[in-house]
Amino acid sequence: MSKAVELRRHTDNDGDELTPEGVRAALEIGARLHGNYALLVSSGMQRATQTLACFLAGLGERVPGGAIVERGLRTESEGRWREIYERTGKPDLDSFRVADPEFVRAEEARLGAALSRIFAALAENGRALAVGHSPTNEAAVFALTGQAVGPVAKGAGVLVIADDAAYRVETLG
Repeated sequence: MSKAVELRRHTDNDGDELTPEGVRAALEIGARLHGNYALLVSSGMQRATQTLACFLAGLGERVPGGAIVERGLRTESEGRWREIYERTGKPDLDSFRVADPEFVRAEEARLGAALSRIFAALAENGRALAVGHSPTNEAAVFALTGQAVGPVAKGAGVLVIADDAAYRVETLG
Protein backbone atom coordinates (compact mmCIF):
# COMPACT_ATOMS: atom_id res chain seq x y z
CA MET A 1 0.00 0.00 0.00
CA SER A 2 1.27 3.44 -0.82
CA LYS A 3 0.35 7.08 -1.16
CA ALA A 4 1.88 9.67 -3.47
CA VAL A 5 2.09 13.43 -3.67
CA GLU A 6 3.13 15.05 -6.93
CA LEU A 7 4.57 18.36 -5.77
CA ARG A 8 5.08 20.88 -8.56
CA ARG A 9 6.22 24.47 -8.80
CA HIS A 10 3.93 27.07 -10.37
CA THR A 11 4.66 28.11 -13.93
CA ASP A 12 5.95 31.49 -15.17
CA ASN A 13 4.56 34.45 -13.29
CA ASP A 14 4.57 38.22 -12.99
CA GLY A 15 4.06 38.97 -9.33
CA ASP A 16 1.34 36.67 -8.05
CA GLU A 17 -0.31 36.07 -11.46
CA LEU A 18 0.72 33.75 -14.25
CA THR A 19 1.98 35.31 -17.44
CA PRO A 20 0.32 34.26 -20.71
CA GLU A 21 3.33 31.96 -21.21
CA GLY A 22 2.77 30.55 -17.71
CA VAL A 23 -0.87 29.79 -18.52
CA ARG A 24 0.09 28.12 -21.82
CA ALA A 25 2.81 26.05 -20.14
CA ALA A 26 0.50 24.95 -17.30
CA LEU A 27 -2.16 23.82 -19.79
CA GLU A 28 0.44 21.83 -21.75
CA ILE A 29 1.83 20.25 -18.57
CA GLY A 30 -1.70 19.42 -17.43
CA ALA A 31 -2.33 17.48 -20.65
CA ARG A 32 0.71 15.29 -19.85
CA LEU A 33 0.03 14.64 -16.16
CA HIS A 34 -0.45 11.14 -14.77
CA GLY A 35 -4.03 11.81 -13.65
CA ASN A 36 -6.20 9.79 -11.30
CA TYR A 37 -5.68 12.32 -8.51
CA ALA A 38 -7.80 12.00 -5.40
CA LEU A 39 -7.00 15.54 -4.25
CA LEU A 40 -5.64 18.84 -5.58
CA VAL A 41 -3.67 21.12 -3.26
CA SER A 42 -2.55 24.74 -3.61
CA SER A 43 -0.31 26.78 -1.35
CA GLY A 44 -3.03 29.42 -1.52
CA MET A 45 -0.94 31.92 -3.43
CA GLN A 46 -2.73 33.02 -6.58
CA ARG A 47 0.06 31.87 -8.92
CA ALA A 48 -0.08 28.37 -7.40
CA THR A 49 -3.88 28.17 -7.50
CA GLN A 50 -3.95 29.48 -11.07
CA THR A 51 -1.34 26.89 -12.11
CA LEU A 52 -3.37 24.15 -10.43
CA ALA A 53 -6.52 25.28 -12.27
CA CYS A 54 -4.67 25.23 -15.60
CA PHE A 55 -3.22 21.78 -14.83
CA LEU A 56 -6.75 20.53 -14.17
CA ALA A 57 -8.08 22.16 -17.35
CA GLY A 58 -5.32 20.50 -19.38
CA LEU A 59 -5.86 17.17 -17.64
CA GLY A 60 -9.61 17.20 -18.26
CA GLU A 61 -10.51 14.88 -15.35
CA ARG A 62 -12.70 15.09 -12.29
CA VAL A 63 -10.92 14.97 -8.95
CA PRO A 64 -13.11 13.36 -6.27
CA GLY A 65 -11.55 15.23 -3.33
CA GLY A 66 -11.66 18.59 -5.07
CA ALA A 67 -9.10 21.30 -4.38
CA ILE A 68 -7.90 22.45 -0.99
CA VAL A 69 -5.48 25.09 0.26
CA GLU A 70 -2.57 23.99 2.44
CA ARG A 71 -1.16 27.33 3.58
CA GLY A 72 1.78 25.52 5.15
CA LEU A 73 3.20 25.01 1.64
CA ARG A 74 3.90 28.72 1.37
CA THR A 75 6.05 31.00 3.43
CA GLU A 76 5.28 34.23 5.16
CA SER A 77 8.97 35.07 4.62
CA GLU A 78 9.21 35.10 0.82
CA GLY A 79 11.37 38.22 0.98
CA ARG A 80 13.83 36.53 3.31
CA TRP A 81 14.21 33.57 0.97
CA ARG A 82 14.88 36.05 -1.88
CA GLU A 83 17.40 37.92 0.26
CA ILE A 84 19.29 34.69 1.00
CA TYR A 85 19.33 33.86 -2.71
CA GLU A 86 20.66 37.32 -3.55
CA ARG A 87 23.42 36.91 -0.95
CA THR A 88 24.47 33.44 -2.09
CA GLY A 89 23.71 33.70 -5.80
CA LYS A 90 22.81 30.01 -5.64
CA PRO A 91 19.29 28.55 -5.72
CA ASP A 92 20.07 25.31 -3.89
CA LEU A 93 18.88 24.54 -0.37
CA ASP A 94 22.39 23.63 0.86
CA SER A 95 23.60 27.17 0.06
CA PHE A 96 20.56 28.61 1.82
CA ARG A 97 21.30 26.48 4.92
CA VAL A 98 24.86 27.80 5.08
CA ALA A 99 23.72 31.41 4.73
CA ASP A 100 20.91 31.29 7.31
CA PRO A 101 20.77 27.89 9.05
CA GLU A 102 18.28 28.71 11.82
CA PHE A 103 15.76 30.27 9.46
CA VAL A 104 16.02 27.44 6.92
CA ARG A 105 15.73 24.72 9.61
CA ALA A 106 12.58 26.35 11.01
CA GLU A 107 11.06 26.74 7.55
CA GLU A 108 11.92 23.13 6.64
CA ALA A 109 10.15 21.84 9.74
CA ARG A 110 7.04 23.90 9.03
CA LEU A 111 6.96 23.00 5.33
CA GLY A 112 7.61 19.31 6.01
CA ALA A 113 4.66 19.26 8.41
CA ALA A 114 2.45 20.68 5.65
CA LEU A 115 3.53 17.96 3.22
CA SER A 116 2.86 15.39 5.93
CA ARG A 117 -0.70 16.74 6.33
CA ILE A 118 -1.30 16.21 2.61
CA PHE A 119 -0.23 12.58 2.95
CA ALA A 120 -2.51 12.19 5.98
CA ALA A 121 -5.47 13.46 3.93
CA LEU A 122 -5.03 10.69 1.35
CA ALA A 123 -6.58 7.23 1.55
CA GLU A 124 -4.36 4.21 0.85
CA ASN A 125 -3.23 4.21 -2.77
CA GLY A 126 -4.33 7.85 -3.06
CA ARG A 127 -2.46 10.42 -5.10
CA ALA A 128 -2.48 14.20 -4.74
CA LEU A 129 -1.29 16.95 -7.06
CA ALA A 130 0.08 19.91 -5.10
CA VAL A 131 1.42 23.21 -6.43
CA GLY A 132 3.80 25.36 -4.42
CA HIS A 133 7.01 27.28 -4.81
CA SER A 134 10.79 27.01 -4.86
CA PRO A 135 12.84 26.59 -2.70
CA THR A 136 10.01 25.85 -0.27
CA ASN A 137 8.94 22.68 -2.15
CA GLU A 138 12.50 21.40 -1.89
CA ALA A 139 12.57 22.26 1.82
CA ALA A 140 9.30 20.39 2.43
CA VAL A 141 10.59 17.28 0.65
CA PHE A 142 13.86 17.32 2.57
CA ALA A 143 12.15 17.77 5.94
CA LEU A 144 9.71 14.91 5.35
CA THR A 145 11.96 12.43 3.55
CA GLY A 146 15.55 13.38 4.41
CA GLN A 147 16.25 13.37 0.66
CA ALA A 148 17.70 16.45 -0.99
CA VAL A 149 16.35 17.53 -4.36
CA GLY A 150 17.91 20.17 -6.55
CA PRO A 151 16.21 23.42 -7.48
CA VAL A 152 12.86 22.78 -9.16
CA ALA A 153 12.19 24.64 -12.42
CA LYS A 154 8.85 26.36 -13.00
CA GLY A 155 6.20 23.76 -13.84
CA ALA A 156 8.47 20.86 -12.88
CA GLY A 157 8.32 18.91 -9.67
CA VAL A 158 8.93 15.80 -7.67
CA LEU A 159 6.87 12.74 -6.87
CA VAL A 160 7.05 11.76 -3.20
CA ILE A 161 5.89 8.20 -2.56
CA ALA A 162 5.17 6.82 0.90
CA ASP A 163 5.46 3.03 1.18
CA ASP A 164 5.29 1.34 4.59
CA ALA A 165 6.52 4.44 6.48
CA ALA A 166 9.45 4.92 4.09
CA TYR A 167 9.64 7.62 1.43
CA ARG A 168 11.20 7.73 -1.98
CA VAL A 169 11.46 10.74 -4.28
CA GLU A 170 11.43 10.86 -8.08
CA THR A 171 12.16 13.95 -10.15
CA LEU A 172 9.50 15.04 -12.66
CA GLY A 173 10.04 17.28 -15.68
